Amino acid sequence: MILVGENINIVAKKIGPAIKNREAKLIQELAIKEKEAGVDYLDVNLGPARKQGAELMEWLVKTIQEAVDLPLFLDTTNIEAIEAGLKVHKGKAIINSISCRPERMEVLFPLAKKYNCGFVGLLLGTEGIPRDAAERGALAAELLAKAAEKGIPNEDIWLDPIVLPISSQQDQVKGCTEFMQMFRELAPGCKSTCGLSNVSNGIPEELRGLLNRTYLMMLQKYGLTSAIVDAFDSELVKIAKGEKENLKNIVWDAMDGEESDISTFSPEEVNYLKTTKLLLGLSLYSHSWLKL
Repeated sequence: MILVGENINIVAKKIGPAIKNREAKLIQELAIKEKEAGVDYLDVNLGPARKQGAELMEWLVKTIQEAVDLPLFLDTTNIEAIEAGLKVHKGKAIINSISCRPERMEVLFPLAKKYNCGFVGLLLGTEGIPRDAAERGALAAELLAKAAEKGIPNEDIWLDPIVLPISSQQDQVKGCTEFMQMFRELAPGCKSTCGLSNVSNGIPEELRGLLNRTYLMMLQKYGLTSAIVDAFDSELVKIAKGEKENLKNIVWDAMDGEESDISTFSPEEVNYLKTTKLLLGLSLYSHSWLKL
């Protein structure tokens, strides 16, 4: 599957000041390390970028692509910054993201067409975050129809159903999973993606990797094309590249409702089984879910 490194993010403790101070060496070293870790794209997240957003994005794109030959996801709510990045980007860029809101689609679809780039279609509408899989499906259909009107093919669209933290939005995690079950039929030719690390926001740091990896395997079952991930979680990268089949089998069997004899499992395998059941909504979230 396709991996997008999430680590060049202006909110990160070291990266934010480096971007603002135009410290090219630090940014380039990080980009090189992400590529070496095995990702296929780099997400360049400037956040709102209200001040000097266009100049910052242009500088970032040039700086990163001087060091690595990977294509970039341009991630900011600042439309001028998006276009500034697209103007200097080498190869096919991805706009991250275009929500299903008229004011975003009307401005950003023409940019996607003009610069022949892809875009992440964020399933977020005028009423906010969709409540379940059905609302996600309706938003996806609307977004695809609007894109088609502008001559944008499905092959250039990466749909993001919005992954939310299990610690506060457990039902929403289930809704995202259920949406992925209908994805192939609903959006033929489109790619799927998500901000995977969102699922573990707000939980103890030592548990985040396990939760992220388990959810990745669950979404892989339904054909997830790509994910925006921590490039330096080497275990997650292995799973994405087709390794750790024993863990994937345990996760997928649990999703199919099969009962397993955990007396034959290693402690690691038991943890993945418990985490799968948590993500399926079969147990309520608490920080101590592995001890129950």
